[in-house]
This record gives sequence, C-alpha cells and structure tokens, in this order.
Amino acid sequence: MTVPASDDPAIALDKDGFLVNLSDWSEPVAQWLAQRDGVTLGADHWEVLTALRAFYDQYQLSPATRPLIKYLALTLGPEKGNSAHLNRLFNGTPAKLAAKFAGLPKPTNCI
Repeated sequence: MTVPASDDPAIALDKDGFLVNLSDWSEPVAQWLAQRDGVTLGADHWEVLTALRAFYDQYQLSPATRPLIKYLALTLGPEKGNSAHLNRLFNGTPAKLAAKFAGLPKPTNCI
C-alpha cells in the first residue's frame, strides 16, 4: 500500500481535511487521513469505517454520533456500538473523524 504524500495534489481536501472527491478514497488514503490526525488505524477502526461506508451507501449521508452509535450497535453489536468504544477509537469526535477517515462528507451537525 502506498500512502499519499502529504503534499499530493491528486488528493484534494477541504478546509476541514475531508476529501473533496469521495472517489479519491482508498484504504491507503484512509490511513493517510488518519495519520494526519494522529490516529493509527487498527482492526476496530476498520470495522467502524466499513460499517460507516455501508451506511453511506444505503442512506447517502454521514450520520451524526447518535445515529452512528445506533447503527453500529445493530450491525456490530452493543459492545462496539456505544459511545465509550467510539470515543476511544476516534478521540472524542467519533462521527466527524470516522466520516473523514471513511472518505465521506462531514456530518451536517458536526462543528
């Protein structure tokens, strides 16, 4: 896997660090985006990112934290679909960071 260079002009980001073109997303791009925010993606992160991308494919939106937790509890189980687990993985801003790393738009109600 090749991670894009930090100055890669082929990967356009908005002012908040989200992909401008959702089609630019790949696993190496996700790793690069996470590294930019000081996060090393592990298996638990990838479960959430995969579920989040499935949610987006189904509903065409990035969920806020509460709907994300509810969806993850239904798809991954209550031990992974809870705020404590997500906050540990995504540093207190789970919906925003998970959407960013999954290559999705910023949830509309996130600052």
